[in-house]
Amino acid sequence: MHEVSLGQSIEDYLTGEELELTTYEDLRQGLARLLVEEKGYPKANLSPRVAIRFQVDDKPFSRNVDILVRDEQGRPALALLFCSGTPETYTREAVYAARLLPDGPAPLAIVTDSKDAKLLSTANGKPLADGFAAIPSWEQLQNLLTEHPAPDLDPNRLAREQRVFYMYSGFLEGCCGQECSV
Repeated sequence: MHEVSLGQSIEDYLTGEELELTTYEDLRQGLARLLVEEKGYPKANLSPRVAIRFQVDDKPFSRNVDILVRDEQGRPALALLFCSGTPETYTREAVYAARLLPDGPAPLAIVTDSKDAKLLSTANGKPLADGFAAIPSWEQLQNLLTEHPAPDLDPNRLAREQRVFYMYSGFLEGCCGQECSV
């Protein structure tokens, strides 16, 4: 299933701005509410729709992280990505996305389909917890950040990571809503 406009608008829980309502936007809004109202995250530390932009073979590429959690110093801490399939099939993509954030890599990533979730270390890509209980509270996140530092990316590794992320994300793009070339 692909994200499709529902021809209406919805107010963004984090920013208050009007957004296009899509088949997935209400789920993203629910995740933002969960983080703030149930898990104790400060709204000010959450950024919706953070774009990862780079070029592969001179072709510009952009993909959004649904919610970026920043630590108290403003550094990326946790990248949350909503997926349209089982989280297991999106773990690698989520790890690469968290590594390629514009302000530097986040130590942790969560990938969720709104029924299940996986918490991942971005340094090694390993799962740390499964299920919706995998989404840590703000307090638990502070401990996890100490235990799981962000990976270091030198320029060569960064270029390789961008290529792999482009490949993973390219499968999502396909021809749905875009012009196909064979």
